[in-house]
Amino acid sequence: MIEIKNVSKCFEKVKALDRLSLTVNDGTVFGLVGSNGAGKSTLLRVINGVFKSDVGEVLIDGENVFENISIKNKCFFVSDYPYFSNSATIENTAFLYRKIYSNWDEEYYKKLCSTFPLNIKDKIINMSKGMQRQSALILALSTRPKYLFLDEIFDGLDPVVRQLVKKLIAADVIDNGMTVMIASHNLRELEDICDYIGLLHKGGILLEKELDELKLGIHKVQIAFNDDVDESIFDELEIVNKSRSGNLFRLTIRGAEDSFMPQLRALNPAFMEALPLTLEEVFINEMEGAGYDINNIL
Repeated sequence: MIEIKNVSKCFEKVKALDRLSLTVNDGTVFGLVGSNGAGKSTLLRVINGVFKSDVGEVLIDGENVFENISIKNKCFFVSDYPYFSNSATIENTAFLYRKIYSNWDEEYYKKLCSTFPLNIKDKIINMSKGMQRQSALILALSTRPKYLFLDEIFDGLDPVVRQLVKKLIAADVIDNGMTVMIASHNLRELEDICDYIGLLHKGGILLEKELDELKLGIHKVQIAFNDDVDESIFDELEIVNKSRSGNLFRLTIRGAEDSFMPQLRALNPAFMEALPLTLEEVFINEMEGAGYDINNIL
C-alpha cells in the first residue's frame, strides 16, 4: 500500500505539492490527472524518492521511501522523459538491471523483446519518442515491480502499441497483484485501464474516487418542454452547467441518476434523456468548478 501523508514540496517560491494526502491500495491502477503544473510529475518523483518532501512523508508497505534500497527494489518509475545514456541499448541496460533488481524475470524480458517491434542492440537515444517509451517499458516490466509508476507513458505511442501496453499492465495487475500509478493528460486511455482517479489542482487533491463512481456521479441531461418554462424549475437540483436553446435544456447534474430523474419527470417534459459523462467531460466540469476554465484562461 502507498500512503502519502500531508506532503508538501517547494521549488524556490513555487509550491508544487501542498499538504497532499492520498492512499493507493495494492493491486489497483490509480490515474493521476490535473491541469498543467498541478504537481503530478512532482508527486511521482516524491513517491519514488527522487525528491525528498519538505513536509510530510511517503510510506510504501509501511516504510519511508527516501533512500530506502529495499523499497526501491520493489518499485520502478518511468518518467515523462526517460533518461538513457548516449551508449545505452535495451540489451546493455538489461545487463545492468539484472544485477540491480532482485525480481528480474529473464523469460519475461525475452518475451517482451519479441513482442515490441524494437532492435535491442540499437542505441535508445537514436530512437523516436514512442520507441524510447517502449524500451523503458520493456525494462520496467522485466523487473517485475510490485509498484509501477508511469508518467505520460502513452505520449508518442501509436494506437496499436497503446492497446498492447494497456493489456500488459492489466495482465500484471491481475496475475501478480502489481500496483500502478499513471499520470497522464490522455484521459481516454486512463478511462480504459484505471480503477481509481485522483484529480490534482494547485498541488492538492481536488477529488479522489473510484472511476465508475466518479462517472456515475455526474450526468448530462437533455430535457425539452412543449411550453415555455422558467429556468427556476431546476433550482432544487445540483446543476453544474446549464445551457438553453428555446425550450431545450442541456444540463450537467451532479448526483446519482435515480436521485434526480424522478424530479425531472415530475416537470412533465416532452423529451428527456440522461447520459454519464466521459472522464474528459468530468475533468472539464470539475476543473471549471475549481475556477480553471477556458473563459478564465483566455
